[in-house]
Amino acid sequence: MLFLSIKNITIWNILDIIVVSYIFYKGYMLIKETRAEQLLKGILLITLLIPISKWLQLTMLNWILSSIITIAVLSAIIIFQPEIRRALEHIGRRAFAEKHFLEDESIRDRVITAIVNAADNLSKSRTGALIIIEQLTGLGEIITTGTKIDALISAALLENIFVVNTPLHDGATIIRNDRIIASGCFLPLANDSEINKQLGTRHRAAIGISETSDALTVVVSEETGTISLAVNGRLTRNYDKDKLKDILIRIIKSRSSKKMTFKERVKSWKLRKGSN
Repeated sequence: MLFLSIKNITIWNILDIIVVSYIFYKGYMLIKETRAEQLLKGILLITLLIPISKWLQLTMLNWILSSIITIAVLSAIIIFQPEIRRALEHIGRRAFAEKHFLEDESIRDRVITAIVNAADNLSKSRTGALIIIEQLTGLGEIITTGTKIDALISAALLENIFVVNTPLHDGATIIRNDRIIASGCFLPLANDSEINKQLGTRHRAAIGISETSDALTVVVSEETGTISLAVNGRLTRNYDKDKLKDILIRIIKSRSSKKMTFKERVKSWKLRKGSN
């Protein structure tokens, strides 16, 4: 029987298995090390207990577990809402993005230089700051919580925004392309219990916005002057001026290259080959 089943397998069956396996793998990677991973394990455990309880004739337990499973789909949508939203945004960014922010090299260098210089000066004076570089995920909901500015970016303007005891000091500043769109914006806080307890609200906000979007967030600590960067829900610390500039350029260039079409990749490869 097993031999006959294997013999009847076609290339389309194999392709089907590969596609489904890839989807499950990518889905797991999206929820790995999040609340959803533990909740999913709980649901799988309940699913396994249902046939066991039926086999052991535990009627009441079987009825309770079966009732739970009937509402599992709706519960999963509610419980996993942040993860589902992040997954759909991730798919949408990769499938429908037409232009990557800061693709223009001259604009990118000017923007990053302004951010890096401002962060360096704010670090030296130990002035707290939270600077968000918007990417493909629109931050319109966040922008509406702050004060609209819409001014050409400069290091001096960024430093003035974060002057202590001014109205916009405590919020986040949003940068879109080469303009400061808004300041004093409120951000969602990260709820991960494994986050370092020494990190304050500013750093938790940076991690929170990087979990729900592809934004790059530069943080300057008010207590120590340490410069940190939050990307994809991860916070890395202790950047100096040169290291911060280098990592921002590399991340943005990397994201831009991943979005290239097949024809653009071939053209780029031919140009590099010709230059050699």
